[in-house]
Amino acid sequence: MVKRKIIRIDEDKCDGCGLCVPACAEGALQIVNGKVRLVSDKYCDGLGACLGECPRGAISFEEREAEAFDEEEVKEKMKAHDHLNGCPGARVMDFSEQDQDEDQEQVGERPSQLRQWPIQLHLAPPTAPYFQGKDVVLAADCVAYAIGDFHKDHLKGRGLAIACPKLDEGQDVYIDKITAMIDTGKINTLTVMIMEVPCCGGLLGLAKQAADQAKRKIPIKKIVVSLKGEILQEEWL
Repeated sequence: MVKRKIIRIDEDKCDGCGLCVPACAEGALQIVNGKVRLVSDKYCDGLGACLGECPRGAISFEEREAEAFDEEEVKEKMKAHDHLNGCPGARVMDFSEQDQDEDQEQVGERPSQLRQWPIQLHLAPPTAPYFQGKDVVLAADCVAYAIGDFHKDHLKGRGLAIACPKLDEGQDVYIDKITAMIDTGKINTLTVMIMEVPCCGGLLGLAKQAADQAKRKIPIKKIVVSLKGEILQEEWL
């Protein structure tokens, strides 16, 4: 044990948005039970790349007794988990060998429930008629590919905007756009659908920030989807 600078997480401030997780190149942070956690002291290099990513100011530095940073173990851990830039969402997995239930095979053509264009959040005008007074789904890009019945179960009769909290640039604009959808577009409800990988939680964080600064208050639902398309969590916030 050595006395050194290391990050400290204020659980009372943390809302589990996940924006800090991909910022840590050592993979030292994980979302556990809705809060970010430091996996191990020896995975934290004390440089604080995650500090500037937290919108709630929940991460700070402290100086205390801790295990020394172990660069070699971090490298082995990252290699073993196929992390890319510290993001578990980039791990390669193959589900193709799993048995498929023949009874679930669809017969006939199922029509699309998409009733608008564009759908990418950067391009979709917040005052577009397809948002006015509507229930709106804000979905991470991968969600519709994971859920087989996305159109039937989640899109039908709703407006849609899609975004990627990890790869999209200019995300400050997203906060302003969602705020405008609430205040000017007067959307009825907002359902935020994200994948289970930690970096995807950033989209929920953006939606929460927008809702906090909006003058109107609307119901917001959070839906977390597994990599196999199962609904892991669904709740009104």
